[in-house]
Amino acid sequence: MSDKRLSSWRLAAFSGPAIPIAALGLPIGVYLPQFYAGPMGLGLATVGTIFMLARLWDVVTDPMMGVISDKFPSRWGRRRHWIVLSVPMLVICAWMVFVPTAPVTAGYLLGWMFFLYVGWTMLTISHMAWAAELSGDYNERSRIQGFREAFQLLGVPLVLLIPAIIERIGAENMETARVASMGWFIVLLLPVAVGLNILFVPERKATPQAPISFAAALKPIFRNAPLRRLLAADFLSGFAGAALASMYIYEASYVWGIGSVASFLLLLYFFGGIAFIPMVLKLSYRIGKHRTVVAAGIFNVLFPPVIFLIPEGNVYVASLVLVFLGMNVGTTTTLYRSMMADVADIDEFETGRRRTALFYALLTLTQKLGGAVAVGVVFWTLALIGFVPKQGENTEATLTGLSIVFVATPMICNALVALVMMKFPIGLKEQEELRRKLDERFVEEVELTERPPNLP
Repeated sequence: MSDKRLSSWRLAAFSGPAIPIAALGLPIGVYLPQFYAGPMGLGLATVGTIFMLARLWDVVTDPMMGVISDKFPSRWGRRRHWIVLSVPMLVICAWMVFVPTAPVTAGYLLGWMFFLYVGWTMLTISHMAWAAELSGDYNERSRIQGFREAFQLLGVPLVLLIPAIIERIGAENMETARVASMGWFIVLLLPVAVGLNILFVPERKATPQAPISFAAALKPIFRNAPLRRLLAADFLSGFAGAALASMYIYEASYVWGIGSVASFLLLLYFFGGIAFIPMVLKLSYRIGKHRTVVAAGIFNVLFPPVIFLIPEGNVYVASLVLVFLGMNVGTTTTLYRSMMADVADIDEFETGRRRTALFYALLTLTQKLGGAVAVGVVFWTLALIGFVPKQGENTEATLTGLSIVFVATPMICNALVALVMMKFPIGLKEQEELRRKLDERFVEEVELTERPPNLP
């Protein structure tokens, strides 16, 4: 297997679709729940339940898409045709979800969210699997995922600039206008980004696939200990991230007193994530990917209590805190996705099949499950403590409860992540040895297929 280092411009073209992926993902966690609970009139409990059900739908669609993407290649390769097919579905669904005509029903939101997640799954799983297959090198995989994650983080401030500008100019029907503007951003950018990706980045030659029974295919997955650890950590990180996202607007507006610049400050959070990625990658080259995840987890246990020290209305202190909170934004996603490529090597060695998309489907599944459970749990918890999503309607005790939930969630989740990943068994030496064995077997299989039939 050739592991030639990809040029930066090709990696940029490859990573382009990550921008609209992020532009779609952020509003689902930060803006859409509040938009449908408030201006669209569905209420907190209803919206929390719908978003949880929509994400639980991924329990079916993610593994299914992973199997389909691995099993049905085309003359373009294994991944590119699925990415192209996702574009029209996402464009239509994004328009219906982000630019609705009020009033809407719970059935309307639930139905369009279900189809939106199908298209999103088709795009994200195929793109991540393709990223893992671009190289077999331990550190090059981190570089590729770092590029992809940087573009994904770049997509967040780009899409946030639109509602931030709307907030500054004080547009009429502000919540409706900023959600609609993000929808337009996705609808216009997605076809362009996918077009550049398909045009400039070829797929690598696939490893020959040995036949395997369904039972034999499942067995290595269940006994893959590194996979179990990685999925558990991903669930916890997804829970923490979605919980913070769903509470951020409330915390910034009602506790910090900076609601008018909340979107601008969120830009700093994601720019902080982009800025820290090179540092995180260099650290992972020195101490390994899983130890870097552990270090990031410990940081995110110790740092969040600083949030309690933000003076009300102080934009500068809030900005500084958000920059450092952003350190973990790209850390886990970059390293988890790079580590999943290493975990998939174990499965390939045991089964003789390259099932990258299935493994990335499991990774996105646990992240989405964490996010789904988090939104439901957070909104139910806020309802239980009497929180009302309206300015001036909450007591001091209720707002304190909001802050406690906002701070405690990442602390608990990241402590568990550090514990889970502390003894992750795949490092540089283990992965290099595994790749050596896989490459030797690949050469042997190619020689067998090319050998004339009259030779023994």
